[in-house]
Amino acid sequence: MRTEDVLAAIATGLWRWDDASGTVTLDAEAARLLGLPAEPGEYSEAAVRSRFHPVDWNEVNGIVALAAAEGTLAEARLRIVDGAGRVLRTVRSRSKPVLDGAHYRLIGTIQEVTEPRPSATAAQTSITGDWRRSREAFLLDAGRALAEARSTAEVLRVAASLSMPGFSPDGLAVFGVRGDRLTIIGHHGHGEGDDEPFSDLPLDTDYPASEVVRTGRAIYLPTPDDYRRRFPVTWPLARRFGRRSWAFLPLIVAGRTIGAWMAAFRHPVAFTPDERSVLTTVARMLAQALARAGAAESERELSLGLQRTMMPTLGPGIPGMTVAARYVPTGGGLQVGGDWYDMIPLPSGRVALVIGDVQGHDVRAAGLMGQLRIALRAYASEGHRPDAVLSRASRFLHGVTDAHETGDHAGPRFATCLYLEVEPSTGLVEIARAGHPEPAVITSDGTVLLRATEGGLPLGIDPDTDYPTTRFVLEAGVTLMICTDGLLETGGHDLDTGWARLRAVLEGNAGRPLEDLADTLVQAVHGPTSHYTTGPLADRREDDIAVLLLTREAEPARRPTRRTAMSVAQAQPERIAAARQQVRELLHDWSDEEQIDSAVLMVSEMVTNVLVHTDGNALLAAEVAHGEKGRRLRVEVTDPSDELPHKRRPGEMASSGRGLVLMEVLADVWGVDPRGEGKSIWFELYEPAAGEGPDGPDGAPVA
Repeated sequence: MRTEDVLAAIATGLWRWDDASGTVTLDAEAARLLGLPAEPGEYSEAAVRSRFHPVDWNEVNGIVALAAAEGTLAEARLRIVDGAGRVLRTVRSRSKPVLDGAHYRLIGTIQEVTEPRPSATAAQTSITGDWRRSREAFLLDAGRALAEARSTAEVLRVAASLSMPGFSPDGLAVFGVRGDRLTIIGHHGHGEGDDEPFSDLPLDTDYPASEVVRTGRAIYLPTPDDYRRRFPVTWPLARRFGRRSWAFLPLIVAGRTIGAWMAAFRHPVAFTPDERSVLTTVARMLAQALARAGAAESERELSLGLQRTMMPTLGPGIPGMTVAARYVPTGGGLQVGGDWYDMIPLPSGRVALVIGDVQGHDVRAAGLMGQLRIALRAYASEGHRPDAVLSRASRFLHGVTDAHETGDHAGPRFATCLYLEVEPSTGLVEIARAGHPEPAVITSDGTVLLRATEGGLPLGIDPDTDYPTTRFVLEAGVTLMICTDGLLETGGHDLDTGWARLRAVLEGNAGRPLEDLADTLVQAVHGPTSHYTTGPLADRREDDIAVLLLTREAEPARRPTRRTAMSVAQAQPERIAAARQQVRELLHDWSDEEQIDSAVLMVSEMVTNVLVHTDGNALLAAEVAHGEKGRRLRVEVTDPSDELPHKRRPGEMASSGRGLVLMEVLADVWGVDPRGEGKSIWFELYEPAAGEGPDGPDGAPVA
């Protein structure tokens, strides 16, 4: 008897569906079941498709794709309709997909199945519809949760919490591949140590996960007998867990199998096409999530490695001085940036402190920062003075970035930098500045002053830029602070408002240990130190931060003297405003507001006269000292001209000539002292101690 006759006797037909040619070949029984003439023939794909109920046809492509991926049979239940759309019968199709490039061929059978009673059909349709809606909702939630997971541990926690509709597994394991070994990345639903036999298996082991990794095809084991029959070697290891069904699915990313996922059940699971479809979709999402998490963790590891390599460090301590520093990288991406600080012991016995900021917040900026740090160390160690160190560093950076920049930062990059040398025994400080924020000083009585310093262009812009040097003495008990603009401008602040915020922090924490003060400064901008590089605050970081504090440790005087100094060049008349501000800050706690205004006015006149009536620069020096009967402000302005000023009687409408008249009226004492080259004009104001009369601090009557 022919096979076709046997199949016809049991109402089973044969078909061959060729997706590439768009034709379907049917035997006589298959044609009859589809409502076509009961004879063998070749039909178009459209003619055959019109015989299937539209709802059922929409499921066919997914079932075929799943079976092709898993190497299993494609099984589907299909309703056959006539030309008017009435259901004639229901058939079950079982076929083997054969892939041919982008197309497939289905070779299989069609068999009529008994229709359930109408009431049962309605109930089944309702149940099926509810299950499909639950499945879609589950997959949406699972996809969202896995997409948000940022680490492998988070991905595994999400996978363990998945509650699949109608068949949730109670045991999960995710396997990875290391060389030719199978490893366990994580598991759920097992006791401590249960994973040990499976944690390091050769890939050729007779174990379902190993075979899945080798072949890239899923394995479904609906019963313990199936497991024992297919994998007798490892069945004794799996039997002790008391599971009834297992699914092992490949984790595939970009066509490469990166591992396997096991879902184990204590109840029997038939692994219907719908259930396999859910498991396959979850495995695909799980693979993508693990790949993203792995890439993110590799990026973080690279970031940490770069941080460890490039993290600013302080060398051995400076005799008689205390140093503290903090570095906080920007948020997002790699946790490295272009800010840095450094401490360099010099052959002369001095110590150099450097702080800088390379343009950008990417790996390129971090690389340039590393190169610039090395160059600065080399130039400093050769014994060059601060101005020469910055000039050479500017030429170096200009040459490095001039011809090799592409992408988002095409063209040369620049860097701001502040370089200072300090003499530990005397406290002498020499500073050269390249476009960087000016330093601040905190006196021993808590007064905070911006220390005006000369400066030039940022490094790398003009290779021939000069960098003038500013010199001053760091008094006993005084703290010097240098920082990058990230400490000032984070949080929507500009340099002025950011400095006002830091001034309040510094004044409120005067006298605290330097390490505590460094933490307090950063916390004022970003919150607790435990969140500097991770956690919810990481995304708030707008710029890198570097801050360095230096204190001279000698015992300060019981009533310390405050001092400030700055120069105003002929080409810098705008610095007159900075000079006025310096004096106002020096007198922040002076009791008489009118005396403060008088001092500011006289300083403005003195400095302006130098710029107008001489060809040289003005050097301003001011100090507040304590005497037995109160405090004294002394301000001196020095210039290189030998011509002594003389008092004039300006008319009512005159625009000049009032400088000495003002000093005679406003100052307690004033004078002009010739120098070897140039002269110095000075004035003093006295603030009596509480309960004292108007005598000056040395007992002399006030003029």
